[in-house]
Amino acid sequence: MTSWIDRPDALSERLARWAGQPLVALDTEFIRERTYYPQLALVQLSVPDEILLVDPLVPGMDAALRPLLVDASVTKVMHSASEDLQALQRGCAALPAPLFDTQVAAAMCGLGAGLGYQKLVEQVTGVQLAKGETRSDWLRRPLSDAQKEYAADDVRHVHALHAFLDRELAERGRHAWLQQDAERALHNAADESDDPWPHLAVRSAQSLDAEGQARLVRLLRWREGQARRSDKPKSWVLDNELAVALARRPPRSLSEFHATLDRHPKAPRKARGELWDVLSPPLADGETDLPLALGDSLDKARVKAMQQAVATLAAEHGLPEGLLCSRKHLEALLSGRGWPDALSGWRRELLAPALEPLLANG
Repeated sequence: MTSWIDRPDALSERLARWAGQPLVALDTEFIRERTYYPQLALVQLSVPDEILLVDPLVPGMDAALRPLLVDASVTKVMHSASEDLQALQRGCAALPAPLFDTQVAAAMCGLGAGLGYQKLVEQVTGVQLAKGETRSDWLRRPLSDAQKEYAADDVRHVHALHAFLDRELAERGRHAWLQQDAERALHNAADESDDPWPHLAVRSAQSLDAEGQARLVRLLRWREGQARRSDKPKSWVLDNELAVALARRPPRSLSEFHATLDRHPKAPRKARGELWDVLSPPLADGETDLPLALGDSLDKARVKAMQQAVATLAAEHGLPEGLLCSRKHLEALLSGRGWPDALSGWRRELLAPALEPLLANG
């Protein structure tokens, strides 16, 4: 049975009936095309034989949802939860814990990396799901019947996935791995602090010298603040291509600065004065004291040796290589930035005996 819930008291009443349920399937629909923050547009919940489609646009619905989200006695089962967590944190000021992510669990069970929900449902249950509403406007009201059916399908089979994956994880002794990853995902979603070194996520930053990268850090930090304050996508404030170009060859005068921006089709039209004030001052002492994006300047032979070590370990444990360790994390290790948080816990336990000798021999 599927029910549309558009009153907070109706949601509270339904959830009271679910008391004692150890698992609740959870999904969201959100829109983020024109904003910095995700706009929570729909919340789907299910227990066996009942699905609730909850309208979070209704005042007070966030408060009615919050007790379920934070109830430590109820495991919330989601698929590829990271962006949904951001939407729930923004829309409900709460995160679903404890969390069981079926996409991560599937990868840990050797079913494949980054499996989509439809593909995993088909692989586990044999059911083929429609994909027709993936780009719908979920903020419109009323939702169409097709949208509601698509949304319901997103939680209809989650309990079957959990039952299968829970057994597979138990056979492999990997429940603790999944718990560690879930706790990290929840921590990351709750942490709204700015990235101190945003240039490391921009691939083309590798082409800049230390001074250029320091200027890029200035620009990206300014962009982050502007995007948050205006609730606009970061690329709308200042796109990466222009930011790198300004960092590489900073204009020598305000007129040259305006001319550079005028030549760029995605240049900002507003806040140019602020942007000039960020870019134009000379670099201060210590600003170039930052972790550099190195990329292609790293020792290719060492990168290859470490990638081979990761591939060997992944094969031995029946894991996708990307789940165990990505290239960007190897680059962080080779750049002397230490073990990233993403490689803590079970990953470091597996990787350290193979990678640390390679790091020591550099």
